[in-house]
Amino acid sequence: MDLSQRVAVVTGGSRGIGLAIARALLDAGARVAITARTTEHLDEARKALATGGNGRAERIQAVVADVRDADDVSAAIDGAVQQFGGLDILVNNAGIGIFRPVADTDVDAWHDVIETNLSGTFFCCCAAIPQMKKRGGGWIINISSLAGKNPFASGAAYCASKAAVNAFSEALMQEVRHDNIRVSYVMPGSVATGFGRGTSPSGPADDWKLAPEDVAEVVMDLIRHPARSLPSRVELRPSRPPKR
Repeated sequence: MDLSQRVAVVTGGSRGIGLAIARALLDAGARVAITARTTEHLDEARKALATGGNGRAERIQAVVADVRDADDVSAAIDGAVQQFGGLDILVNNAGIGIFRPVADTDVDAWHDVIETNLSGTFFCCCAAIPQMKKRGGGWIINISSLAGKNPFASGAAYCASKAAVNAFSEALMQEVRHDNIRVSYVMPGSVATGFGRGTSPSGPADDWKLAPEDVAEVVMDLIRHPARSLPSRVELRPSRPPKR
């Protein structure tokens, strides 16, 4: 698939699923802006993504942005448009998980999860849609989670945020489909990224989990999909999780 005329923004693009998605888009020829909250992670990601030649370094933009801040989001989207000439693809991947019983979840933790996972998605879509309309359409792909439909104890904030992302995506899909903007959301199960465990790397015990590249492949499949039909939701599970 040739995306050499396409511009993408991937939030949370410095690690894990976001980094894998950014790499897949670059492999297909796209110009890609990634966002993250820390310069250190962005610098590492830029170096990793630039490896391989084919003008990749010139097709990467790394932007420090907190998706909880609408002004940061607007600046990141505008920066990608100014650098690359427009916007065609938005992948809302930035997300956090804080896993505690409700009674032990303080107000700041609640706001961090809801504002990152839900409000961040809203801010990015609001900034991106006018730019996509100028280009005659585009793709918005929201990275949700199976937790949005399968709640679990000590995950109330995270599960609520992802359930809201699912509903938000369904409503937005209906609003912009006639503008040729295709909205889909991907609901992965367990992914071997160390998510929810700080920055500790995945180990042998995670071998059964999805790889970040599995989620990236689904994102690319959604972009490749024929225009006459729209896969608005994709559920992605490990093939062989541990037996209980």
